[in-house]
Amino acid sequence: MLRRIKLKPLLIFDRVLVSQSIARAARELNLTQPAVTKAIQELEADLGVELFERTNRGVVPTCYAALLGDRVKAVIAELRYLTDELNSFRSGESGHVVVGTLISASARLLPIAIAKLKADRPGVLVTVREGPTDRLFPALATGELDLVVGRLPEADLPLARMYSFRHTELYSEALCAVVWSEHPLASQPKIELKQLLDWPWLLPTIESPARLRAERLFADAGLPMPSNVVESLSLLTNIGLLQSMQAINLMPRAVAQHFAQLKLLKILELGDIGAFGRIGYSVRGDRASTPAAARFIDCLTLAAKELQ
Repeated sequence: MLRRIKLKPLLIFDRVLVSQSIARAARELNLTQPAVTKAIQELEADLGVELFERTNRGVVPTCYAALLGDRVKAVIAELRYLTDELNSFRSGESGHVVVGTLISASARLLPIAIAKLKADRPGVLVTVREGPTDRLFPALATGELDLVVGRLPEADLPLARMYSFRHTELYSEALCAVVWSEHPLASQPKIELKQLLDWPWLLPTIESPARLRAERLFADAGLPMPSNVVESLSLLTNIGLLQSMQAINLMPRAVAQHFAQLKLLKILELGDIGAFGRIGYSVRGDRASTPAAARFIDCLTLAAKELQ
């Protein structure tokens, strides 16, 4: 099987798996649809299994495709590592860094670090992928991401024990409550948490570690959870909802201060209402970072010092 399987059909398979469409994969790869179909059929013949079920709406991956998909992503990631290493040896100025980011880093820490990297190494391509913890860390484990930046997972969470990661703390972040700049509460000099229960709230999703911090905030104050809640981890969506719903959101203080300086949000005078958590970056514990990723980590460290 190792002698029969070629790299190109695996790359085509990965595009079809992601897009779940022969036509879309063909456009992205600049190939004809018959060429893509033939490559998938040859791969199925080599493996002796059916990878996709054809429907009138596209193709549906089988269980075999799901199994093969994780392995193929790891192969593609290893090839990307090889390309970065070769480029770095040749010029020292190129490479590709794929960063996963959580909300705690996406507004200030990450942009500052990327700006520093591009000022020093403009030839390095940076790709940013935003998502929740339970999606980013499996992607880091397979090599799709070089690092994840944001709130570090708690040591006792299954996620932290499931994979071989190395976590580095850059600073600790406090939590604060924010509203839209023109919210009726924005001008009040002092507010108690119990006054906020009747307003709409934006909270992290149930599976997010930040949700535990939010629930603990109300429990420690002897208060019930708000009843009017929207669950969202999208920073852009949350900012829109803060304006349109006059909602209240819990936000890392550094992120909140950034949007307060832009006159978009107002930090409510509740003080720091608890620790949001440790902010830093995570990498795979079983491999060294590529030269481009290592340089980006240096920029992250410098950016964190500016925020403290």
